[in-house]
Amino acid sequence: MVSSTTELFHQDAYLKTCEARVIEVNERGGVVLDRTVFYATGGGQPGDIGRIEHSGGSTSIGTTIRSGGNLLHVPSQGQPLPKDDSEVTATIDWANRHLLMRMHTATHLLCSLVPCGVTGGSVGTSKSRIDFDIGNYKIDKASLQEEINRLVDEDHRVETVWISRDDFDARPELARTMTVKPPAEAQRIRLVKIGKDVDLQSCGGTHVLNTSEIGSLRVGKIENKGARNRRVNIHLQEET
Repeated sequence: MVSSTTELFHQDAYLKTCEARVIEVNERGGVVLDRTVFYATGGGQPGDIGRIEHSGGSTSIGTTIRSGGNLLHVPSQGQPLPKDDSEVTATIDWANRHLLMRMHTATHLLCSLVPCGVTGGSVGTSKSRIDFDIGNYKIDKASLQEEINRLVDEDHRVETVWISRDDFDARPELARTMTVKPPAEAQRIRLVKIGKDVDLQSCGGTHVLNTSEIGSLRVGKIENKGARNRRVNIHLQEET
């Protein structure tokens, strides 16, 4: 289902604020805007937090989600709500978003280094994880940390590429996560490309423009999550 909101973060993940119009405030207080810089929860990345300024005051947004085809800005409890059809200013918590951008790109680097199917994952501001269907593959933690930081230091460009549904369906390897795939109705698929040949996979999340912006990473626990599954945790060094 196509969202009624123009998602500006897909055009520029570095936009921090925008002017918008309120399409509706639903019965539970979720605010739908005609355009937004707020990323909605999806693909393992949490929804943005921030605020919406309007004539009635300032509304703190505790998360952003998708519901019934709409992108909803969910206010924190007890917040004043904007009126339908009013003009507002939407501003994300940039410090929080930028940490998520750095970590999301870092998880793609992790995927590029472990040649196994991905069964799950999540992006956080201080710790992120990828779960791998590892089979007989062995992960060497020290080597993995050295290699992921090498990719960071090499300052690879990160860019988005759009391809047709037919092209995507012909290349199943572009969907790295077994359980998360682009919507079935999507006719154009967004890919995130790192460097010339570091990584290429479908993704709707927000990312930094180059790998050096991620900063130093630490590989944390490698957890046994079943006969074949291993969970690899990574941390931003300054957050540990």
